[in-house]
Amino acid sequence: MAKEKVTITLDRAKANRARSLVAARSMSQVIDLALERLIEAERLRRDIAAYRRVPPTPVEAAIALAADNSALGDETAWEALYPELEAPR
Repeated sequence: MAKEKVTITLDRAKANRARSLVAARSMSQVIDLALERLIEAERLRRDIAAYRRVPPTPVEAAIALAADNSALGDETAWEALYPELEAPR
């Protein structure tokens, strides 16, 4: 994909924090990753909205009710258990 140089105005502290969280080498890499994640999140949001507009069939509803969803309430603080995986600030 072709890339071009642009000028943007942003919150430098926020940008630096994002850069450290993803261990990016450059601010361009941070912006590229942020845009990619925004695009994927928006696609997912739209897919979910479309799915919600069409009610599930009785068979789909039965499958959902039969599933074991007890693990969804897991309150484990995974980041606290694995602090060495956090990016340096």
